[in-house]
Amino acid sequence: MSEYYDPITYLVTEAEQGWTVKSVLQRRLGVSRKLMSRIKLTERGVELNGERVFISVTVKAGDMVSVSLEKESSDDILPEPIPFDIAYEDEALLVVNKASGIIVHPTHGHYTGTLANGVVHYWQEKGEQFRFRPVHRLDQETSGLIAIAKNAYVHQHISEQMIAGKVIKKYTALVHGCPSSVEGTLDGPIDRDPAEPHRRIVTPSGYPALTFYQVAECFGEGARVELRLGTGRTHQIRVHMTELGHPLIGDKLYNLPQKQELDHADSPVIQPPQVWNEAIGRHALHASELGFRHPLTGEDLLFQVELPEDMQRLQQLMRAGRHVT
Repeated sequence: MSEYYDPITYLVTEAEQGWTVKSVLQRRLGVSRKLMSRIKLTERGVELNGERVFISVTVKAGDMVSVSLEKESSDDILPEPIPFDIAYEDEALLVVNKASGIIVHPTHGHYTGTLANGVVHYWQEKGEQFRFRPVHRLDQETSGLIAIAKNAYVHQHISEQMIAGKVIKKYTALVHGCPSSVEGTLDGPIDRDPAEPHRRIVTPSGYPALTFYQVAECFGEGARVELRLGTGRTHQIRVHMTELGHPLIGDKLYNLPQKQELDHADSPVIQPPQVWNEAIGRHALHASELGFRHPLTGEDLLFQVELPEDMQRLQQLMRAGRHVT
């Protein structure tokens, strides 16, 4: 017999009397057609006052409509004891502060050592069973907040919030140079670089991409910039900041400054930009803030995490104006 998570319920009001169960599911619980089709095929399916019913049945005030989701697991993901920081967790959600260097989900050539492997192991150790459903992704080198839904319903709702632009996603970046404008909007379509498909470029034929930035602090030859995404294209912040002329420090893919020699030095000395690149060892980008509405409680959630140690060290180096390590 199948196992189920706790049901998602809704108490019918006077205003909804005479609606069909289907209308309640769609208009009040926000169940998508795709998810509804899956639910209808399960043993418990949709229930009205504890009894399984067809979704064409009408309801009256005081009726309880409930939806039960079958428990799922990520059997294709090998559980591994990989440590990670938890920013928030409840029966529906897990929000993680991902470390840099960790891939979110197994891919070709990276079947182990990912965040997914660690999360599945964590759930297994707690005796819990969920499918690993990240609502969004972060690049391997990008650190910070990422939300993981524990069932299809929660994943659907947060994804819809993202599409509607209702999810708060803010990033902190340390960049080369200081933008001339304290704040601005970067509006440049992004697509693959025909010459190097793993890179992205700004091109008129690309997909719409919008990034909002604000300079938080200038360090002479570098700056700390706070960014908010209007869209979610691959490498969007990295591409837009490079296009602006201020690539992320440590970015090995987008316009990494080269070593230079000081004219007055007897021997080569690495100028600050290269020292900073080597000090961080990865692109200096951190998902510092994440906010959305909880799909089950309706509560507005907002999570914030500090810069990781490597970016804090780099920021201190930049603030001190260090030319050599």
